[in-house]
Amino acid sequence: MPLIGWLFIFAAFAMVVGSLLLLRDSANMNIPREKLEKIRQRKKEAEKQDQEDEQW
Repeated sequence: MPLIGWLFIFAAFAMVVGSLLLLRDSANMNIPREKLEKIRQRKKEAEKQDQEDEQW
């Protein structure tokens, strides 16, 4: 395989590993309690709306 092929393979591998590392770092984000409560409230409202829509 020519050198350019190995460079493309290495670049692709480096991009995958770098993306996984970024994803791992961003997984530890702390959400404030107020925002988390708003998210839970909207989820309950959406589920309630879905149940009402299914009855029709």
